[in-house]
Amino acid sequence: MKRSAIAAAVLLVGLVVLAAGCGGSSTNSSVAPAFSSSQLSTLPTTNWITNGGSIANQRYSPLTQLNAGNVSRLKGIWHIHLRSGTAGKYSGEAQPIVYNNVIYVVTGADDVFAIDAKTGAKKWTYRAHLNQEIKTVCCGWTNRGVALGDGKVYLGQLNGKLVALDQQTGRIAWSTQVAHYQQGYTITNAPLYYNGRVYTGVSGGEFGIRGRLTAFSAKTGKEVWRFYTIPGPGQVGHNTWPADNNAWMHGGAPVWQTPAVDPKLGLLYFSTGNAAPDLFAAQRAGDNLFSASIIALDAKTGKYRWHFQEVHHDIWDYDATSPVVLFNVSVNGRTRQAIAETGKTGWVYILDRKTGKPLIGIDERPVPQAPTQKTAATQPFPRGDATVPQSVPAAAFRQFAKQLPKGTKLVDDGRIFTPFSPGGSILATPSSLGGTNWWPMSFNPNTGNLYVCGFNQPQLFAGGKSAAYEAGQSYEGSTFAPQGAPTGTFTAIDAATNRIVWQKQFSDSCYSGSTTTAGNIVFVGRNKGQLQAYNATNGKLAWSFQTGAGANNTASVFSLDGKEVVAFYAAGSALGGSPHGDDVWLFGLDGKLGPARAPSSGAAQAHTGEQRSTKKPSKAKPPASASTVNVGATEFHFKLSATTVHKGTVTFKITNNGGIPHNLRINNQQTPNIDPGSTATLKVTFAKPGNYPYLCTIPGHAEAGMKGVLKVK
Repeated sequence: MKRSAIAAAVLLVGLVVLAAGCGGSSTNSSVAPAFSSSQLSTLPTTNWITNGGSIANQRYSPLTQLNAGNVSRLKGIWHIHLRSGTAGKYSGEAQPIVYNNVIYVVTGADDVFAIDAKTGAKKWTYRAHLNQEIKTVCCGWTNRGVALGDGKVYLGQLNGKLVALDQQTGRIAWSTQVAHYQQGYTITNAPLYYNGRVYTGVSGGEFGIRGRLTAFSAKTGKEVWRFYTIPGPGQVGHNTWPADNNAWMHGGAPVWQTPAVDPKLGLLYFSTGNAAPDLFAAQRAGDNLFSASIIALDAKTGKYRWHFQEVHHDIWDYDATSPVVLFNVSVNGRTRQAIAETGKTGWVYILDRKTGKPLIGIDERPVPQAPTQKTAATQPFPRGDATVPQSVPAAAFRQFAKQLPKGTKLVDDGRIFTPFSPGGSILATPSSLGGTNWWPMSFNPNTGNLYVCGFNQPQLFAGGKSAAYEAGQSYEGSTFAPQGAPTGTFTAIDAATNRIVWQKQFSDSCYSGSTTTAGNIVFVGRNKGQLQAYNATNGKLAWSFQTGAGANNTASVFSLDGKEVVAFYAAGSALGGSPHGDDVWLFGLDGKLGPARAPSSGAAQAHTGEQRSTKKPSKAKPPASASTVNVGATEFHFKLSATTVHKGTVTFKITNNGGIPHNLRINNQQTPNIDPGSTATLKVTFAKPGNYPYLCTIPGHAEAGMKGVLKVK
């Protein structure tokens, strides 16, 4: 079947369902009903009722009023500030939900806002009042969205609670403690409402949790079923963990994103994060299911149906953190029911969603080994194109060599799956941020393309030792440090061939989800604040608008009073290192508001919202021979009292002035994680002059800027 025919068929189905009154404006109630599977499957028009636009997670709008020819005229209809989640530790990654002219959005502080879509007025606000002493947040305080259904707004919180709010008032209807943050469990994913239930995963792979996806009653909050992503004795996949220890009990495999559902097959799909401990794997021999995997469950019972593991026995943090997408595609002349997920490896994994078998081909190939890491003999290599580089050019290595630990070599050209061992270090790419990280891709049935943001940066992987598991404490086992400034790619992938159709090269990282439309548009955000629209067919830039803060989010497209509009929340990202803010925009062709003032580059590094010292800096230069170096840590920077010292023993006094834990590693020595307001001391002996890199080893912190080089004379 030709793509045009497939697109027409998809659009026809959507129109038929809308005619039946599903998801449209025919209802007179402002309160969301207990949505049927048909309503949740309908392509979004007057509403955007799920995180992914529909339970297929396509982030595709069938509206055509906005198109590649007129989108350049798009301006702001209104623009408001939320006054929440602006400090450096927060990230704004929650895609807006829309129902009957009300927009629902949640900030990184877990505060929820109901906003009148016509005026931008706030109808109600829910304040989570999170305990600011939570220490088990991996990668910045964030929330990726809410769910809607049965008259309630549902959100997961960083304190491990699943909360249902009354849709009309914002008051708590019920609250369930899914897991305890004191043991490493947090919730960052947007829940899914489906068939009278609310589904949520848990985060915390960096703290040795046992991952899970759980279904709760939407009416009462009571648990219906629970599926552990680390199987226990007697369960499918348990034999991929050692039989001589209890590594599986703290095996990780968190769930970072919102599931998708195929109602006809009765299957629910989601992807999983890293195994634990993350970067040192000697104690967890085996493939370590179901980490770094795509999983299909029976949506009603939670029973296992199939899985596909993207990375066996992962030691690079190459997990599957982007949400899965469901779509139909013609492969070799046959229409197939497909599922796709794009991983940190830089590949898109395209499978048959009935069976979990590759549609285009994924080959198991031998890879280099590190016996001390118990590495897997082979890894899956999808046939097709990667969206980011998967090796390090020799010229780039020479550029980084001066900042790398002495003896670091370019092994195997720094290719993906290059292993590392305790006491050694290697440079490889992609980094532990990806590839593609948490941000969603979109699918356009008209073009047949998937639209994928990519992060490109070589990384130093240095081997370490695994500490004993302790509840609520970091459980990583090694060190990694990105090298050089990241760049990005924005890529259109042909879903029928897994080949690049077009690709844009960005001078900074591509750190945003994408949304595409029948008007031949694809929207994507940029770190410096621009929300952009590209021609979905050829990749030509059609529109760029300054939102005022890092545009590290995903747009929602819907019809308001018969006119197509775009809702977007711009608040920046802690890990993306982008300017912070609290800006919510509604765009339309009738808009009169021009772009916001561009945030300064200083905002991207100092993180808007942090309190700054009013003291004038001292003009005195720090002593070159300092034997004591005072280090101030904030989100996400180190400030050293001296950047040059003499060889010998140096005492580092590190004070955490930020709001989340940090640590310091230098010359193969490291502090424990330092809680906010606390101080730690580290004595390090430098036997030889040279340049010694330092960094915070908590995942994502070095990428966001917590790194540097100390010069020893």
